[in-house]
Amino acid sequence: MTKYASATWTDETLIDLIRVKEDRAAFSELYNRYWEKIFLLAANALNSKEEAEECVQDIFCSLWNRRETLKLKYSLYTYLAVAVKYRVINILDSAFHKRKRTQNVDLVENEIYSPSAETLLLEKELFAKLENAIAQLPEKCRLVFKMSREDLKTHKEIAAELNISTKTVNNHLTKAIKDLGDKMSASSIAFILGGCIHRLF
Repeated sequence: MTKYASATWTDETLIDLIRVKEDRAAFSELYNRYWEKIFLLAANALNSKEEAEECVQDIFCSLWNRRETLKLKYSLYTYLAVAVKYRVINILDSAFHKRKRTQNVDLVENEIYSPSAETLLLEKELFAKLENAIAQLPEKCRLVFKMSREDLKTHKEIAAELNISTKTVNNHLTKAIKDLGDKMSASSIAFILGGCIHRLF
């Protein structure tokens, strides 16, 4: 257990320590907090434990390498989950090209470590659309959605905190996904929200 394992150390505080002081203990704590969650996302998409482990290692290496300029507009989990989506796309794309060609197998592998300008632009556009769509949700629906998506709280935890039933929590989340789906394409919703949809159903 690291010296930052206490829940009183928020992700934002740890990120500041990493960015300003290059604090490896703070980085280790974030790694321990999110490795399993991110691994499960990658493993579900790739159906390969080895590829999923490599994918997650790449993501956290990239996080450390970008520490000096790292500023998150959304939760760290959202950042990491989206990173998984990009890595998975690149890994599957690489596998596709390997099946099609026997030469130049390393053609797309570098994309795994460094998203292209087009990919970064897509991320920015998708997050802007998502932020706008979430802002338009009814107040209670938006609150429940953020507690589930950003705070990673279970239905039971949300129900207890807001003094509502778990069925009501589920209803709010179902409405949130439906409303977001009405404003964004299905592929965009699945791409960004991955983990939330899995927890909802």
